[in-house]
Formats: sequence, structure tokens, C-alpha cells
Amino acid sequence: MSTVRSVLFWLHLAAGVLAGAVVLVMSVTGVALTYEKQMIEWADRRGWSAPAATPSPRLSPEALLAAVHSVRRAAPTTLTLRANPLAPATVVLDGDGAILVDPYTGVIIGPPPAGLRSFFRTMTNWHRWLAMSGDGRATGRAITGASNLVFLCIIISGIYLWIPRIRTWLQFRQVLWFRRGLASKARDFNWHNVIGIWSAMPLALVVAGAVPISYPWASHLVYRTVGEEPPPRPAPRSERPERPAAAAVDLAGIDAGYRQAVARVPSWFAISIRVPRGPQSALTYTVDEGYGGQPQKRGTLTVDRATGLIDKWEAFGDQSAGRRLRSWFRFVHTGEYYGLTGQTIAGLVSAGGTVLVYTGLALAWRRFVAWRGARRPAASARESRAA
Repeated sequence: MSTVRSVLFWLHLAAGVLAGAVVLVMSVTGVALTYEKQMIEWADRRGWSAPAATPSPRLSPEALLAAVHSVRRAAPTTLTLRANPLAPATVVLDGDGAILVDPYTGVIIGPPPAGLRSFFRTMTNWHRWLAMSGDGRATGRAITGASNLVFLCIIISGIYLWIPRIRTWLQFRQVLWFRRGLASKARDFNWHNVIGIWSAMPLALVVAGAVPISYPWASHLVYRTVGEEPPPRPAPRSERPERPAAAAVDLAGIDAGYRQAVARVPSWFAISIRVPRGPQSALTYTVDEGYGGQPQKRGTLTVDRATGLIDKWEAFGDQSAGRRLRSWFRFVHTGEYYGLTGQTIAGLVSAGGTVLVYTGLALAWRRFVAWRGARRPAASARESRAA
């Protein structure tokens, strides 16, 4: 057992040194991205002053889209409405980006506030691709994916290494709680063990959730775990056929479908309406009871445009076990699956990850310095004997 522990320790240390810098970047940016959706929604609300306490009814989706199209000739592709009466509507225009719209008057407010979005975009670029762009993103993604996988192995091995050799309460207490008055080396060891064990399980989930995002084989494994064949990978964006341009914007039937979506999910938080590209296109409404990162609170309503009847309602529970498990991995990575509490825990353990990297590298450096220091007298002694 001593040999196994020794081998595992050196692998743990080597992996930490090898991937430490990248893991540090991903941990810091992970903390920065903790409340991304909530902060962007807050910024959008701050960018617009709602009417008085008793505003007139909001415009219908058809009237809202028509008002936008009369000013901006680009075809609207998506309309997002929020239940919050203080929140503006968001319209995405074909080839012209997103704009915020007053949901009571149809007046265009302007593009969404850019400051926070730019910050989160920068953090995402570092988190996923180490700020590489263009063709370099494939390299950046490979590095972050491999480092994340190494980090998962470090966490798992760390749980085993955390168990003291002598299993007494006194020994466990040394690595369970923070201790004061320690020298720098003992302090780093204490912090590394305490933060490591208390954050191990949630941090392992956060890190494991990114593995299927990084590697197709891991994503396929998620499906095969529940006995399903993985879906085919989507074609690269460059190979996808271009969407046909709509000769005219046809908004008929959108209001009727919207009323059915609201009636089906009275507790909705946001509804996104995909604007149909032609008279034969079905009407699709994504109804969300959360901030977007809780797939179990999201459903898709498809309405037959000709009859106005519901063609299909697909909630999270209607999906296959493989799709549900894959979604769970995706959103447990950010903690969003478990709402604000999950996001907070994910942010805290990501912050803990930064401390683990720092203390781990500090301990490795001290070990290296001590090893070099021990080699010098031994080398001098050999030289003296040779002389």
C-alpha cells in the first residue's frame, strides 16, 4: 500500500505541475462566469426604464415584431419575452444582431449593453480556448480539454491521498480544519488538504461535466451508459446549408401560439419565439421557468400554423434518458442545473480550485528546492572522495 500511495503521490504531483497553469486560468475564469446569465439579464433591465407602476398591457408578439420590422428592415428571427414587467424584450434580426425593445410601445431601445457582455465574452474565450482565435481555437480547446481531464484525475487521486497514513482522529483533524499560526509550508499543506477535501465532490462534478463537452467519445459514453446510441454529430458550421431568405415577414399565428404557451406554463420566466421563415413553417416556442441553465425547467411547444393547434409539447421528462443525462452533465459543469444554489457552489469550488493550484505548486516548488539543496552536499562529498 505504501508503494501504491507513493506512486499515486508522484503522479498527482507531476500532473498538477503539468496542468497547473491552465487549470488556474480555467478556475479563475470559471469564478468570473458564475452568475453570467443573471448579470446580463440585470444589465438589460438597467438599460431601460419601465413605465409607471401600472403600465398598459404589453404589445402582443405580432405587434411587437411588426413595429420592429417597420423600422429595421432586417427580418426578425427570434423574439424573447420575459415575465418580469421591468424587463425589455429582445429581438434578434437576421444578419443584424440583437436589439432591446420596449415591450409596451415597440420602440427600439438599442443594442444590449456591451460592457458586461464583452467581459463575459473575454472570460469565455480564456476559459475555453486560452484566448486563442481563428484556427488556434482548436489547439486551445485541446489544451483546456486535456488539462481538465488531468484535473479530474488529480481530484480523484487527491481524495485517496488526503486519507492520513495513521487513521486517528488527531491526524484527521489536522487536515479537516484550518489551523492558525502555521509556517508557510505547513500553512500551504493545511490549506491544500482542507480546501481539497471539502470541495472534492462538487469540484469533481463541475470538472467531470466539462469532459463530454470537450471530447466526443465522452459524450457518446454518456448515451451508451444508459443503452442509447449517441446522436450523429452536427455538420460543421461551414458545411451547413444557408437558411433561405424570407421574401416577406409573415407573422400570422404567432399570437395564438404564444397564448397557448403561456396557458401551458403559467409560471414561465421567459419565452423565446422562433419567427417562421414561411407560411408552411411551424411555430416554435421555448418556454423557460428558469434562467436558461436548468433544462428540467424548459420545454418546447410546436404549434401547427394552419390550424393553431398544438402539434407537440416536449418537456425535459419527455426526452430520452441519454439526452437528459447529457444535459445534466452540461449544466452541472456550471452549477446551473441546481439553480442559484448550484451556481454559487460551482463558483466557490472554482475559487477553491485556484487555491489548490497555488498551494500545490508552492508545495511542489519547496520540495524541488529541498531536493536540490540535498543534492549539493552529496555531490560535494563525492567530489572530495574522488580527490
